[in-house]
Amino acid sequence: MEIKYTNHFLNKLEDLFSETAYILRYERGNFKSGYCILNDNKVAVINKFYSLDGKINCIIDILRQIEVDENKLSPKNQKLFREINQTVEN
Repeated sequence: MEIKYTNHFLNKLEDLFSETAYILRYERGNFKSGYCILNDNKVAVINKFYSLDGKINCIIDILRQIEVDENKLSPKNQKLFREINQTVEN
């Protein structure tokens, strides 16, 4: 799968993220990696001033790090999640 750096793809990733146990927020911050994961609170925070491609890359990185129950995802988001994991592994 080719990662597309468009607002539409960002919206698809945000939709996928909304079906996980985590909450995605865009906030101001000095995160060295561009994001911060608060595992105890199940919150992921991305620097709101990041560029579009930076936000997309952060969400993909976060999805790789958190535990996602694929059974709770809709069929289209299951497919997207698998494609993202295959892209990252290659």
